[in-house]
Amino acid sequence: MPIELLMPALSPTMEEGTLAKWLVKEGDTVASGDVMAEIETDKATMEFEAVDEGVIGKILVEEGTEGVKVNTPIAVILEDGESADDIGATSAPKAEAAPAAAPAEAPKAEAATASAPAPAKDGDRVFASPLARRIAKDKGLDLSQIRGSGPKGRIVKADVLDAKPGAAPAPAASAPAAAAPAAMATGPATDVVLKTYADRDYKEVPLDGMRKTIAARLTEAKQSVPHFYLRRDIELDALLKFRSQLNKSLEPRGIKLSVNDFIIKACALALQQVPDANAVWAGDRMLSLKPSDVAVAVAIEGGLFTPVLKDAEMKSLSALSAEMKDLASRARDRRLAPHEYQGGSFAISNLGMFGIDNFDAIINPPHAAILAVGAGAKKPIVGEDGKVKVATVMSTTLSLDHRVIDGALGANLLNAIKDNLENPVMMLA
Repeated sequence: MPIELLMPALSPTMEEGTLAKWLVKEGDTVASGDVMAEIETDKATMEFEAVDEGVIGKILVEEGTEGVKVNTPIAVILEDGESADDIGATSAPKAEAAPAAAPAEAPKAEAATASAPAPAKDGDRVFASPLARRIAKDKGLDLSQIRGSGPKGRIVKADVLDAKPGAAPAPAASAPAAAAPAAMATGPATDVVLKTYADRDYKEVPLDGMRKTIAARLTEAKQSVPHFYLRRDIELDALLKFRSQLNKSLEPRGIKLSVNDFIIKACALALQQVPDANAVWAGDRMLSLKPSDVAVAVAIEGGLFTPVLKDAEMKSLSALSAEMKDLASRARDRRLAPHEYQGGSFAISNLGMFGIDNFDAIINPPHAAILAVGAGAKKPIVGEDGKVKVATVMSTTLSLDHRVIDGALGANLLNAIKDNLENPVMMLA
């Protein structure tokens, strides 16, 4: 029986995607793990791999097609002994490129829900790939006792390898549904805006998947997360001098540390020094994390990513610098995998390189805090001796989720960040 390949949900927020490129053609034989296509999600361009072996019988969605909904059939795979004639009229015709969305009404957000695969039986027939059948025979397994994870409950290689002789099939756990982002305003509100500017010269800019997701998530965050803000000025002269010394010694290795590298390290250590602040909001409970997984906002064309540096407290400044450069580079090319920009408990948004003095950042749930970093600038300050002096000062604002972090705890966290940055040598201890 021909198997339909469905548009996969490659990220928790993905509702539709663009089938950017087919890497196979009709008639090609594929095996488990072969890369068949490149799919653009709301965040990145990702590879789509075959889960089993077979022959590409028909491609239903042409490359370049935008707005392909998750779980839409995109191709048909034939099993041994089957031909294109077996596909029949049940397969959908090739999809045409989606028309440009009408700007007067943005599409409503719909979350795709994943359910447990259906048993791979139809009467007395068990649906399984040829490779899965061979492995099952070699292992002495009864295919009727194995629950398939492939399309429409079909048994694939991985299901057989995981099965044990004589063991009853464990029910497949339902995958949690991706949280639906808050619906964008449509209808009357859009009409009012269009009427307001009807006599002005403008160009309508349709929203791509990333911009829709950012708009929905940040609207939801600002409406549902009880933000409060703490501010501290941080003196950077000691850090800048120490950084210069380190960079001279690291120059033969081709390493150049940035101020942002020190900020990442300082925040990671502060989360260890104030462990109660290293937590996330989980709806009806909090999760207190042990490692310092720090997300860093990276601006890209049309939006931003927040790649996560995991176990940042354990890594050297040079290791953090190299990892951050790699993540930022791949973020700009939209080549990050979901696990590289999901998770973390804390985030950093640095606009200092753009000359911004200070700003308030919006928390990215389920994070409990985000540090907004401004530019370092020469300013007059009063020293401990009571005399006025000139120092390089950086303004920071810590946005906090009051459900997770109270005022005193947040103050302790920001003070720890400040102490780490103003005493950079201690970060190497």
